Amino acid sequence: MNIELLQQFGQNYPEEFDGALDCVSLAVTCAFNRRGTLLAVGCNDGRIVIWDFLTRGIAKIITSHVHPVCTISWSRNGHLLASASTDNTVCVWQVLTSDCVGRWRLPSPIMKVQFHPRNDNYLLICPMKHPAIILHLPNSEESTKTHTTLPLDDDNDLNIIASFDRRGQYVYTGNSKGKIVVIKLDDKHGLSSKIVASFRVANTVVKQIEFAPKRKDCFLVNTTDRVIRVYQTGEVLACGLNGEPEPIQKLQDLVNKTMWKKCCFSGGLDADFICAGSARQHSICIWERSIGSLVKILHGTKGEMLLDVVWHPLRPIIASISSGVVSIWAQAQVENWSAFAPDFNELDENVDYEERESEFDVEDEDRSPARINQDNQDEDVDVDVLAVDPTTHYLSSDEDEDDEEKSLIYLPVTIEIDESEEGSGVVSPHDVSPNSKSSLRNMKAVDIELQNNTTDSSSKQLGHHISSNDKNVRGKSSRPVAKRSNNSSANEVASKRKKKSIFDSPGYD
Repeated sequence: MNIELLQQFGQNYPEEFDGALDCVSLAVTCAFNRRGTLLAVGCNDGRIVIWDFLTRGIAKIITSHVHPVCTISWSRNGHLLASASTDNTVCVWQVLTSDCVGRWRLPSPIMKVQFHPRNDNYLLICPMKHPAIILHLPNSEESTKTHTTLPLDDDNDLNIIASFDRRGQYVYTGNSKGKIVVIKLDDKHGLSSKIVASFRVANTVVKQIEFAPKRKDCFLVNTTDRVIRVYQTGEVLACGLNGEPEPIQKLQDLVNKTMWKKCCFSGGLDADFICAGSARQHSICIWERSIGSLVKILHGTKGEMLLDVVWHPLRPIIASISSGVVSIWAQAQVENWSAFAPDFNELDENVDYEERESEFDVEDEDRSPARINQDNQDEDVDVDVLAVDPTTHYLSSDEDEDDEEKSLIYLPVTIEIDESEEGSGVVSPHDVSPNSKSSLRNMKAVDIELQNNTTDSSSKQLGHHISSNDKNVRGKSSRPVAKRSNNSSANEVASKRKKKSIFDSPGYD
């Protein structure tokens, strides 16, 4: 189907449940690639399952971490995939070969990872209780520097959530006091950062900052006051420091006062819709941006909690995660055969068709000579059906066609048969990428030191406690001292001595 003519008429938002994707393990987070042909799902057992979204089949499984995967991100060309786990490690994977490009260990839990929209050598990381940092991949020009810490504003609030803008020229950060800070990046002489604008959304915690895709220069801010605000990037930059830009739109659930787990824009060029997943149940609300009204509510199974929700980059399809299963929401397919031609009629019963004279003749005797000459001229025109014309639908305004040809769209099918003693050719999904385990073991983790980190408090908030075995691995082995047992043994020794002195006394018979 021609992508330029895809969904040009009618409503462009999902209406009903369209199946589920079972990843064998419990799914935690998911993300589409830029084309929407591949869906990466992070699981609680540390694996990343990559689905071929067109065939709804598993294309690759990468054994990435030991602990659950909390966030993932695709690079622009789709060749790299970044993942973060609850064990405070970040890994970058080569999707085709399942090789680990780099592995980093941070002293605090990681809230989000995001690739630079234009440069795959930079990776944005949001640690808990620490300013956001930009990680430098090993193949970058500035190999001696591992990361760059983004500056803070006057509030000095360490609860930071950050996001790249659409072209990666700015980083928008939000703190727990409701303030948005815009940081400009300059990578001409090494990556440098400078605060150029700031404003306060509300006196509540900023949970998420999400930018619209393609050619729309706007972004949404999700806060704990249950209101989704949409801002124009041009207006925010024009206001400068401590400005007061007005949101172009405010969205909320006036009836249930729902708090939102995650929000995102719709795919396509226009980004006409905004969807938000509830933080209390498996329900997804969809608003139309042009009129600002709620057009659809998608209800999942009752009693389930929503973990993640993403919109397909091109089609009106939503993928949500609850109870470890990826649910797919799509449009209702209604067949309307009368829309093909104006004189097309639907028949309830079979009718004998009466052929008109010379309707199916090879040569029409009643055709005029002028019409015959015109048909002969049309037959001389050669139509090229083999050449593929490049489409600019996937490109941004500052890109060319060569950038799109380098993108990874599909994964090749690799069949690996296990040679067992019984001779059964059963293919295990765990062996789809056997190189991931060996590459992860061989790759040494690079420790990144952060200032003013609170490892213990932040680890307890995520429910991750450092055991004694982990301390031994880090080189700080400590043997627990049982004071109660030492006191009891001392009392036993004293009682034995007392009994012995009584028995050995001369007056005892």
